[in-house]
Amino acid sequence: MTLVQMQPRPASATLTHRPVVEVMDAAGPQVCDDMSVEVALSVMAAARTGRLVVCDQDGQCTGLVTRTELTAARDSSAYTDRVRLRDILGDHGAFTSPVTTAAEAEHAMRVLRLGVVPVVDEQGSALGVLALSR
Repeated sequence: MTLVQMQPRPASATLTHRPVVEVMDAAGPQVCDDMSVEVALSVMAAARTGRLVVCDQDGQCTGLVTRTELTAARDSSAYTDRVRLRDILGDHGAFTSPVTTAAEAEHAMRVLRLGVVPVVDEQGSALGVLALSR
C-alpha cells in the first residue's frame, strides 16, 4: 500500500478564480431546435434532467430550455403541437466561454438572472453547462 500525502489547496486557487471549464457540469442531453415541446419533455423525463441544451441543424448551441419553461409553454393558451424549441428559446442566447473565470461567469449570470448557461467553444459547440451555486 502506498500512502499519499495530501497538500491543502492554496487560497489563491479558490473555485472562483478557476476557469469555467474546470467547474462546469456535463452538457447532458442535446436536442435539435426543431424538436416539439412534447418530445422535449419526454426526453427530459427519460434522461431525468431538468434542462436540455438546444442546438441548430449544424450542431451550434442556440440556447438552453428548462422543464419549467417547457411546461409553461405547453400550458399556455397559445400552445399548439407546431410549437418548436426554437420558438420558445426567448432570451437564452447567453453563453459562457470555457476560459472565463467562474467568478466572472457567476457575476454575469446573477446580473442576467440566469440559473444556468451553456459553456460553448469557439465554434459554438456545447461543452457543458454552468449552474449557479445556491
